[in-house]
Amino acid sequence: MMMSNNCHGWAARDDSGLLSPYEFERRSVGDNDVSVKITHCGVCYADVAYTRNKRKNTVYPVVPGHEIVGIVQEVGDEVSKFKIGDHVGVGPFVDSCRECVYCNVGHEEHCSKTTVTINGTCKDGTLSKGGYSSFIVVHDRYCYKILDKYPLALAAPLLCAGVTVYNPMIHHKMNQPGKSLGVVGLGGLGHMAVKFGKAFGLNVTVFSTSISKKDDALNMLKADKFVLSSDKEKMAALSKSLDFIIDTASGDHSLDLYMSLLKTGGVLALVGFPGEQLKLNPLSLLMEMRSVSGSAVGGTKGTQEMLELCAEHEIHPEIEVIPIQYANEALERLQKNDVKYRFVIDIENSLE
Repeated sequence: MMMSNNCHGWAARDDSGLLSPYEFERRSVGDNDVSVKITHCGVCYADVAYTRNKRKNTVYPVVPGHEIVGIVQEVGDEVSKFKIGDHVGVGPFVDSCRECVYCNVGHEEHCSKTTVTINGTCKDGTLSKGGYSSFIVVHDRYCYKILDKYPLALAAPLLCAGVTVYNPMIHHKMNQPGKSLGVVGLGGLGHMAVKFGKAFGLNVTVFSTSISKKDDALNMLKADKFVLSSDKEKMAALSKSLDFIIDTASGDHSLDLYMSLLKTGGVLALVGFPGEQLKLNPLSLLMEMRSVSGSAVGGTKGTQEMLELCAEHEIHPEIEVIPIQYANEALERLQKNDVKYRFVIDIENSLE
């Protein structure tokens, strides 16, 4: 039976970012497509950026949401990886060229022709619309299997926040027990970095500007140490002690403070957005052969691996489940870092 193309969602109409109900058409399911009934969608800072036109390229109306999970409701004739009823996820991109060196190794996030899930230009010229909606149609390559035992609401943040910190950890071989990891900032990304670090058997130190994060870091997330970044004495005591640092903090801050904590050859991976320009003394790199590396989301190979690891080790994000009607308040709270630690919209039970 053919499904209706009519989709219910919530969209922003202008750069105020205010979301309200919106009806639109999804494409019909092609031979290689999967139609996913969306049950939950995580709330990411990208949703703020697109709805408020912070990247100066938003075309309105825009439907945000790229941490999408749900249940397969229709598959194309050529699809063999998925069947109706499967639990699946869709992340920050829904297409790529499928031919370049990056696509060939499952690192589509580096493809120059990647189509992002929100406000991206599809091959047919239409604009992609995200997961604050009742269903999505996507090529099966960009759809991920979620094991039935893993709760769908918990899986949503893995599609962006999870893979964003997992990807650089794997790239820099930070899945080896006994290594030392520093995590700067304890939000949606940071708390997942701590969880992966502990699952990998690392010694994990959390750095924050807020003492209010200490209890969660040590007791809920089981980090080994918590340090206020303003505590000069404790920061100095950690000089040259860390193999790797993941900097998840947004807002303007200097990297020099953390670079001094790296061992010889240590790496700081930037996954947050610390202002328009990096503040870094060249000596931070020259001394001790230290490096700064960047990373954003992950490709199909890493995302599927990460989802399977989370199921195997029961790595679960800390979430606050909300109805779609609370989305505007959630985006306001997200900008104030007022969430522990990821909002997830219950699309299935609140979107009419």
